Amino acid sequence: MNLTDKLKHFKIVRSLIYTIAGFITYPGIAIINKIKISGTEHIKDLPKKNVLFVSNHQTYFADVITFIHIFCAVKWRKENRLGLPYYLLFPITNLYYVAAEETMRGSWISRLFILAGALTVKRTWRAEGKEVRRGLDPSDTRKIHDALETSWVITFPQGTTTPFAPGRKGTAYIIKNNRPIVVPVVINGFWRAFTKKGLTFKKKGSLLTVRFKAPLEIDYESTNEEILEQVMDAIEQSKKFMLKGKHHTIKSVV
Repeated sequence: MNLTDKLKHFKIVRSLIYTIAGFITYPGIAIINKIKISGTEHIKDLPKKNVLFVSNHQTYFADVITFIHIFCAVKWRKENRLGLPYYLLFPITNLYYVAAEETMRGSWISRLFILAGALTVKRTWRAEGKEVRRGLDPSDTRKIHDALETSWVITFPQGTTTPFAPGRKGTAYIIKNNRPIVVPVVINGFWRAFTKKGLTFKKKGSLLTVRFKAPLEIDYESTNEEILEQVMDAIEQSKKFMLKGKHHTIKSVV
C-alpha cells in the first residue's frame, strides 16, 4: 500500500479534501448549473456503516463530488437542497467510493481524488485496443468489505459512463456477501453539463438531478444474477428502461 492509499483512511485527510474541493466545485453544481435533489428522506436516518449506494454513472468525478455535497448537507439536516455550503466546514467523513484503478492513476488530479476515499479496483485491461473485463480480484472485494465495516460506500455497477451498459456481477457479489443496506440513486444531466471527466463544463445552465430511492428489499439468498437484475432495475439502467427510452425518443420524433 503506497502513501496515498494509506492517507485516504485518515478521516482528517478526507475532511480536508472534501472542504477544499467542495468550495471549489460548489459554484459549478449549484450556481453555474442548477441542481434538483429528491429523496434525501431515505438517507437521513441511515446507520453510519454498511450502507451501499448504487448509482448510474455519467462522468468520472462530478457525480461523486455531487454526492459528497449532498451527504454533507444531509448531515447538517438539510432536505433535498444544498443551500449555502457552510456544511463543508464539518463534512461527512465515513464515506468511500469505488473507482477504476486505470482512471484514478491517470493524473495528479485523479490521485488527489484517491485521498478523498477512492477504493481503486482493477476493472478492465486493454488488449488490442479493446476493453476486456476481468474476473473478481479478491483484494478489490476485500477493500470494499473493509470500507463497509466502518462507512458508507458509493459504487457504480456499470463501471462506465456509457448509458444502459450491463452491470457487473462484482456489485451483486459484494451485496450478497456483506448484506449492506442498498440505496439506489438515479442521476441525470451530468453528461450534458460536464465533459467526461467531470472537471470542466460542456454546457452551462444545465439541470442536474439526483434522486435517492428507498433502500432495496433484497433476498440475500438470491443468486448474483437476480440481485444484479434488481439493482439495475432500481437505477433505471436495465433493458426495459433502455427500450422505454427508445420508445419515448421515437414518439417525440413522430
